[in-house]
Amino acid sequence: MKVLKITGKILAGLVFIIAAGIIYVKAALPNTGPAPVIKIERTAARIERGKYLANHVTVCMDCHSTRDWSQYAGPLTGALGGGGEEFNQTMGFPGKFYAPNITPYTLASWTDGEIFRAVTTGVNKSGKALFPVMAYHRFGQLDKEDIYSVIAYIRELPPLKKEIPKSEPDFPVNILINTMPQKASFENRPSETDQLAYGKYLITATGCVDCHSKTEKGSVIPGTEFGGGMEFAGPNGIIRSPNITMHKTGIGNWTKEAFVSRFKAYTDSSYVPHQVTADEINTPMPWVMYSGMKEQDIAAIYTYLSTVKPIDHQVVRMEKKK
Repeated sequence: MKVLKITGKILAGLVFIIAAGIIYVKAALPNTGPAPVIKIERTAARIERGKYLANHVTVCMDCHSTRDWSQYAGPLTGALGGGGEEFNQTMGFPGKFYAPNITPYTLASWTDGEIFRAVTTGVNKSGKALFPVMAYHRFGQLDKEDIYSVIAYIRELPPLKKEIPKSEPDFPVNILINTMPQKASFENRPSETDQLAYGKYLITATGCVDCHSKTEKGSVIPGTEFGGGMEFAGPNGIIRSPNITMHKTGIGNWTKEAFVSRFKAYTDSSYVPHQVTADEINTPMPWVMYSGMKEQDIAAIYTYLSTVKPIDHQVVRMEKKK
């Protein structure tokens, strides 16, 4: 009986600790600080820079718009910023997450500071945590001025009256999500003449590592960075991201010119969009969006990738459903 009493007290203590931990996480977190009090001047230069970033580098419009999956790489169909793209359990996500409407229809009631905090720390207007489908961990490492430019641009988008469902994280992510936001650690944008430093900055902005690595429970597995292998499930099978390190199983045989040309092919006047047949596996890579990057920016990314540790990883790119 004495042993049972002791065991009971231990279990009760554990239950109390767990309950206290859950209450703390739900009540005290996230805690990235208040939204800054800022008013971003919408200059022509900022709007143009923001348009470039949101459509071709940080590719905000990739998720916050509608893509035409009947064509290769799912180019945008218009309705910029209207949101609605779903990320769910069949795609490996712990719940159902929806890209919100980021046009003035939704954001008119948000201050510039509230948008800034959401984009760079993962906490929304009401103080709730955002699941890092949007890579606020990366955006919080960029130059504040670039974030200001993106905000200036999305403030200029035509308002789209489109209601988006609320995201529904599964248990226990609906609790753990509060631990995910983190304070930003901004850095100055390097000079474009410093191709290595600027390439590293662009890699952070584009998020190449997020997809071109192996992941587990939504996090990149250390040591697999840029080596490819992340799986994307589709209706006809699985497609995996390629190895983009300078190993022969990756892009080790590619010249800088070939790398740039691979991206710019989609802006060539002779390019004809490929219509994806019912039995084909499409790619989630937003080639058309990234093809709008300046050639020197794509070249800078190549320069940085040239310094990344080569990984011997031959990726089986596609597996069709049997």
